[in-house]
Amino acid sequence: MGIIASEEGDVPVAVEETYSGNYIVVFDPIDGSANIDIALTTGSIFGIYGPDQQCLVDMDDDSMGKCIVSVCQRGSNLVAAEYCLYSSSVVYTLSVGNGVYAFTLDPAYGEFALTHEDIKIPKAGRIYSFNEGNYDLWDVKLQNYIDHLRQPGPNGKPYSGRYIGCLVGEIYRMLLYGGIYGNPKNKNSKNGNLRLLYECAPMSYIVEQAGGKATDCNQRILESMPEKIHQRTPIFIGSPEEIDKLEKYLA
Repeated sequence: MGIIASEEGDVPVAVEETYSGNYIVVFDPIDGSANIDIALTTGSIFGIYGPDQQCLVDMDDDSMGKCIVSVCQRGSNLVAAEYCLYSSSVVYTLSVGNGVYAFTLDPAYGEFALTHEDIKIPKAGRIYSFNEGNYDLWDVKLQNYIDHLRQPGPNGKPYSGRYIGCLVGEIYRMLLYGGIYGNPKNKNSKNGNLRLLYECAPMSYIVEQAGGKATDCNQRILESMPEKIHQRTPIFIGSPEEIDKLEKYLA
């Protein structure tokens, strides 16, 4: 690693010269931090971009400015993305552009064992994850979509609402069971709440590698170009058929 950019830091940080390389790592160290005090799910999210010779250890202000520009890349440029889930078990999930693999920590040996190989997200899933406390702040088209999910379907049952407050937990469940997660813009948050670089792009990379979709309803999340390192974005992510249905409502 040459440069590390954290959701918790104001600017990217150069790795000490003895250990430095020239890959760019963006990460959210603790996703779902509000869950810590009540012992609920938390996680960490990482994205890795390819080597950039401008990101060197001995940087002046001009070099740092160039490096910040280098950090602001589309998610489609990622070479790897990963997350670690901390819950009843510890699960490390990784993609390097050739599928998605999950490893579970075996506490008896202190090692991670491959438990889910080449994960494929279900094409559809009757679970939705939105913070419905913001319902009255959403666009009426999104409200209509949520109202539709609450209605009984062909099997006589509505979609199940599940919301953990931790993106890592939401995505891991979705990879296994399908469904849709949304963190939309609202009247109080015009650009949504999640950061494009540290959260949305890496998780979108993983979900797309598993056969899912991720969008802000204008374009793929992975095609969104950040203009600043802490830029926020709306996101809808999950099973492809569920994203397609959402986009029809929001069109």
